[in-house]
Amino acid sequence: MSQDTLTDTLIEDSAAKLFSTQVDKDRRLRAETGEWDAALWQQVADSGFHLLLASEASGGYGQGWTAAYPLLRGLGYWQVPLPLAETMLAAQLASAAGFDIPDGPLTLIEQGQGNQLTVAAGDGLATLSGTAHAVPWARHATAALVSLADGRVALLDLQGAPGVQVQPHANHAGLPSDTLVLQQARLRAVAANPLALDRPVWTLGALARSTMLVGALESALEQAVRYAGERVQFGKAIGKYQAIQQQLALMAGDVSAARVATQVALADAPGGDQHSCAATHFSTAVAKVRAGEAATRGTSIAHQVHGAIGFTHEHALHFATRRLWAWREEFGSDAAWASELGRAAIAARAAGFWPGITAKTF
Repeated sequence: MSQDTLTDTLIEDSAAKLFSTQVDKDRRLRAETGEWDAALWQQVADSGFHLLLASEASGGYGQGWTAAYPLLRGLGYWQVPLPLAETMLAAQLASAAGFDIPDGPLTLIEQGQGNQLTVAAGDGLATLSGTAHAVPWARHATAALVSLADGRVALLDLQGAPGVQVQPHANHAGLPSDTLVLQQARLRAVAANPLALDRPVWTLGALARSTMLVGALESALEQAVRYAGERVQFGKAIGKYQAIQQQLALMAGDVSAARVATQVALADAPGGDQHSCAATHFSTAVAKVRAGEAATRGTSIAHQVHGAIGFTHEHALHFATRRLWAWREEFGSDAAWASELGRAAIAARAAGFWPGITAKTF
């Protein structure tokens, strides 16, 4: 067994042990009331998961995105109510930019993409003003990693910082997706974007969400298959009926395609020994499109198989499907990413289409 394979196995085993034993219905429901699960976050922090992508020089583990697959997939599969994905990405970009990584959970902001933000030179450090929408877990985050439109990245303190107002909102899953109103909020640190990647927060955030979508899809599929084998109608399990089998087979195919597309994108993402970003944007777009489409069809099939019981709050299915509805829209919907790919393909014209596909860049 290679060292990389051993590392991936250890991460996968550790994540499965923690999430499967500690994350239950009560924890998920409490998160939807706005309660911060400090105990669960401390267990994650003690494991070092949040620093997996950060460089060793900054106190992290210097792993690549492929090593993060079990964690990100696990967030979806066990519906973990924590901003671990956001913190992992923020820590990676902060460490690559030479910033000291703030303690505690972190969140992400991309200037533009619906956020009306302006940067002004202040007395010393720059300031940020305007409104940022749908900032995940902002009310609980100690700081935000901000990707600026001018090609820089910055750190913004949140908790109790002057000029920072948090307006609580929730996404379809009932998880924090807050609005930040900033009035000359002083940036803690500013540096050039350390990656050769435009919109690093938006793009890598979409990659993280794609992987989380895969995990939630796998959970919904397993629940649907299990229920189809348990629910008896007209004297036999509904899973014996060809129509149900066909729908589950379609969902399984979608989940498999989304998983493969996401794993390709993870391999193309910068991190660890992989520093090239040449194919990152293309592969992430494909992954977000495929995972988003799978989420749309998969939630429909899972609820059709379950019938009325799947829509009840008491049943566990909604924890997966509501996350699928939320995450398919965050960091760009599948339609938005498909439009980007389509415009690039049209610009490449016929002569550049096939070379662009094979090189994973238009």
